[in-house]
Amino acid sequence: MICLDLTTHSPEETQAIGRAMGALARPGDVFLLVGELGTGKTCLTQGIAWGLDIREYTLSPTFVIMRELYGRLPLYHIDLYRLDNIEEVADLGLDDYLYGKGVCVVEWAEKGLSVMPPEHLLVDIKYLPGTERSFRLQPSGRRYQEMLVELKKTFPGTQER
Repeated sequence: MICLDLTTHSPEETQAIGRAMGALARPGDVFLLVGELGTGKTCLTQGIAWGLDIREYTLSPTFVIMRELYGRLPLYHIDLYRLDNIEEVADLGLDDYLYGKGVCVVEWAEKGLSVMPPEHLLVDIKYLPGTERSFRLQPSGRRYQEMLVELKKTFPGTQER
């Protein structure tokens, strides 16, 4: 299994990664985002939405848990930030979304990894100096390994691990 490491220097570059992911997205895709507060999870999701041809501005769904947005495919933007334990995540009844025909983006996914689909793309975001961020894209399943091959073509300066 390959992982892809990317570095961005601005919110716009973070959105560009998301836009490429959204353009490659297919029905049923699940993107799990992990990272500290302010690392760029919602910024990446904005790019994914643009790649799905969604014109509506993407806000964090922190206070409502999930927002549905519509473009080429539905985007189910889920935020687990306010949940405290795995039972709360399991009780949300997200299976219709996680195993549905849209694209799911789950922020703060580390709070519910054990109830997420076994096949997904895990995106671990970390702070670097200034406005830089590092992104490690870890595929789980053939579909996401193929996606990383395509993303590497879009971002040729990236590193595989």
